[in-house]
Amino acid sequence: MLFFGTYFLFARTPGKAIFENYLHSRRIMGIALLLLAVNYSVHFFFGIRFENVNAAILMNLSTYFLCYWLFSSALITLLDRFYITRRRLRSHLCLWLSFSVLSGAILFLLPDGAMQKAGLAAMTAWLIGYGLFLVRRLLLAYHRAVRIFNDTHSDDIGSYIKWMSVFTYWAIIFGVGCGLLTFLPGNWIFLWILSSIPFYIYLFYCYYNYLLFYEQVESAIECEVSAEEDILCDIDHGEIQAQETPSWHADIAERIMAWVGTEGYLRHGLTIRELSDLLHTNRTYLSEYIRTTYNMSFRDWIASLRIEYAKRMLVRYPRLTVADISEKSGFQSPSHFIRLFRENMNCSPAKWRKAEMMQQEIQAIGE
Repeated sequence: MLFFGTYFLFARTPGKAIFENYLHSRRIMGIALLLLAVNYSVHFFFGIRFENVNAAILMNLSTYFLCYWLFSSALITLLDRFYITRRRLRSHLCLWLSFSVLSGAILFLLPDGAMQKAGLAAMTAWLIGYGLFLVRRLLLAYHRAVRIFNDTHSDDIGSYIKWMSVFTYWAIIFGVGCGLLTFLPGNWIFLWILSSIPFYIYLFYCYYNYLLFYEQVESAIECEVSAEEDILCDIDHGEIQAQETPSWHADIAERIMAWVGTEGYLRHGLTIRELSDLLHTNRTYLSEYIRTTYNMSFRDWIASLRIEYAKRMLVRYPRLTVADISEKSGFQSPSHFIRLFRENMNCSPAKWRKAEMMQQEIQAIGE
């Protein structure tokens, strides 16, 4: 824990301005890990649970409450650089102080018995409720970012941040579990400490690996968040509906069909902003047209065009490997291509090609 926390605080990142937000997030996470390391050390080396059970419980509850905020803030900051404000910081610090003071009053001022147990149950419920509130906020930020990527980029950029969703659900299980383990007898404290090892190893690995993709994700967020908000604003005010005339739809449909005929969808890294420039149309109208006409996001629509192209290539060039077809069709990787192909055709590209070739042979024999 000391290693993870120290690494997050002081390890270097590429010397580009765009990584400042990543570094800010990692340092917040480093502070949280060091706080937890201190908590574990006090339990492990000083046996505070054997000396004063109430003090140990108070330390755990207070530490978890603060770390819930730090964990969620670090992750949300990766998706929203403006998330942490002075007002929000003051509010959560006041909540943490209030929670700690009330917990201390229950543990040290109330006599042992039913009243103290009821008070501790209430504080535990508060802690869990607070954690779930932060989890909901993080998941909303995550799904908003994925929606932006799906509406604006042909590549599956959302896959680069999927670890945040996985980690969040794991954190729910681990966080609730730690809250309950706080009240275990002292002899079982090793379960509480050992359970944290795989959790924090996974967190360290995810942050370390995310550094490889952060620049691409952050660039996409910076370029598209304002445009996505413009779209929502236009829809809310009915500006799109006011201009939805048959001639407008026919005009953009003609341009899209001409563009599809040039196979421009095969280009890697295509964005809706670039496509709207190519079609000489408004990005907002294009996004809305794709959703209403094809009932798909921009990414899913491009993926469907690429899959149809790949199907033609699979039959036309039987000697090309699936990896070759994937690259020529504009997909990020063969694994990504195979996954999308399975979702659309309910079988792998290789199996589909074999069945299609066999059907053509049967038809040729029949003729």
